Parts: sequence; structure tokens; C-alpha cells
Amino acid sequence: MNLPRIVSPDEWQAARDALLVKEKEATRAQDALAAERRRLPMVAFPKEYVFETPEGGKASLLDLFDGRRQLIVYHFMLAAGSDHRCPGCASFTDNIGHLAHLRARDTNLVLVAPAPQSEIGPYQSRMGWTVPWYSSYGSDFNADCGIDGGFGLSVFLRDGDSVFRSYFTTRRGADRLRIDFNLLDMTPLGRQEDWEDSPAGWPQSPPYQWWRLHDEYEDHVASR
Repeated sequence: MNLPRIVSPDEWQAARDALLVKEKEATRAQDALAAERRRLPMVAFPKEYVFETPEGGKASLLDLFDGRRQLIVYHFMLAAGSDHRCPGCASFTDNIGHLAHLRARDTNLVLVAPAPQSEIGPYQSRMGWTVPWYSSYGSDFNADCGIDGGFGLSVFLRDGDSVFRSYFTTRRGADRLRIDFNLLDMTPLGRQEDWEDSPAGWPQSPPYQWWRLHDEYEDHVASR
């Protein structure tokens, strides 16, 4: 594998300073996008959805706010009766930090999947996740959010008992929410996926091919 050029500390600092100018431009562009995002129009979500709680009870969409003003819902790709355990959704969930920081800004975050809690519970226990995970089994919630068997992230705002959807993203739009991807993007080898613009000969594989549930990596490495 060809390594990056080896240079003097002064040359490295000059190159780093030049890149920093572009990074700051990108940061300002992200700030401008966030400002636009805050000004997006909203759509009312008045339907009376019924979710199954992790404890087996029933909850409304309003209940998912847990008394807070804002709600972030990650639409987890887990269909009822399916043996598929999406490694992308699992990796996203692995990257969720302590919710106290979100809640300090009057914001709650939950997972929602169309599978029943009888299938969610064992999976959540296996993965060791503590983020609240609700079942939308039997409801139109995913369909009304434009989710057809896939994944996505919806943002809701509450005004009293009225709920509005303000934002939605999916696919690469969720990349910036994953600390593992963002950290890998700072490394010389990057994510090592074949869509990336990397020097010839650097290690790469197709997207999704290397993704595993976090308790499956050791077995995969040992079998190579």
C-alpha cells in the first residue's frame, strides 16, 4: 500500500492549515443548513397511533415525548417475523450516547420498529441497549412517515397536545449522526469503502459488506 507523503513538520503544518480553511468553510455551510432546517415548515401528526412500550404497555405519540418539547425518532429496520438484524441500524444505536445531554435541551430520543416487543426485547437485551425502544406493530406510523421497510430519522415538535413533524432524513443523511463514520472520515484510510476517493491500492470493500452486529466482529475476523 502506498502511504501518504512523508514531509517535514513545517510542510505538514502548512498542508494542515490549508485544509483547515476548507473545513471551516464546510462548518459554516453546515451551520447555514441547520439554520434552514430550523425554519422548515411542519406538518401536523394528529392521528392516534398506539405504540407498545418496552414494559408491554400502550403509549401514544405524545407519550413518546416523555413530557419534553421535542422528539427524535429513529425508525429501526426490524420487521415483524424477520430474521434480518440490520447492522446499519444496529451500528447507529451503538453510537447513541447518554440521553441526559439531549434531555437537558427538552428533547427526547427513542427507537421505533414495526416488530412486536416480543421480538424487540430479546434483540435489545442481546445488544445491551438502554435507549427506549417502542413497537409500532399494527399501526400506520412508519407508513405515514414515508418508511417502507427501510430506516430513517424523524423529528417532531410538540405544542401542548398537538404534535408536528418538522424534519426527516434517511440514507446518507444519517451518516453525520454516527460517531464511528465521522471518526473514520478523519483517518488516512477512511471508511475503507469502495465509493470513497482514496489513493490507488488502499484497502476498500463494498459498503455494507464489512458491517456486523457488534458481537459478531470477532468471529468474522477469526474466520478470514
